[in-house]
Amino acid sequence: MTRVTVVEDHPLYRAAVVSLIDEMVDCQVVGCHSDAESALAAATDEQPDVVVLDLGLPGTDGITALSRFRAMDSPPAVLVLTMSEDPSVLAATLRAGAHGYVVKGSEPEDIARAVEAVAHGQVVFGAQVASAVLAQASGRAASGPAAAFPGLTHREHEVLELLARGRSNDDIAALLFLSPKTARNHVSSIVGKLAAGSRAELVAKARDAGFGSS
Repeated sequence: MTRVTVVEDHPLYRAAVVSLIDEMVDCQVVGCHSDAESALAAATDEQPDVVVLDLGLPGTDGITALSRFRAMDSPPAVLVLTMSEDPSVLAATLRAGAHGYVVKGSEPEDIARAVEAVAHGQVVFGAQVASAVLAQASGRAASGPAAAFPGLTHREHEVLELLARGRSNDDIAALLFLSPKTARNHVSSIVGKLAAGSRAELVAKARDAGFGSS
């Protein structure tokens, strides 16, 4: 049973999210909070597997709370559920360790699928922000660091950017809409082209070239 904590300051929306999750198979709401501090204080007792987190909270803001959740000894996966479609906000949540980002206008079934996905270790982004995620990955590849590795394809530059950000093969597959096998093949190809002895060495080379720094 997936244990879920909901952190949302709007009472009607909070109740709707709690009701949605309670209706899901294999999910149980173990905490419901209107602010980040109460959710963080209760996390040890609630032990959530997933935190559904609004960003516009009173007191401690959502991104700060996200970082603190991810710094816990047994960190929950965090699904951001927010009104914002701002790419800079999305980027900040990625840096803080979010597993997913869904806009509040999404259909209930899309929110439910996102909760299930992050509970199973996947990375998920709503349709409204998926293009921004890809733009962040491909934008870095279009210039700058990409010049350091001209032998890589455009797609391989995208994969390398995500590797430099610490993303797993499964994350890369989800973000770039690839099959897991295709993502693994891209990583193997990059390792060979850059003569890296290991994945860690590949990531180090990418970061030295400026990938993953935005």
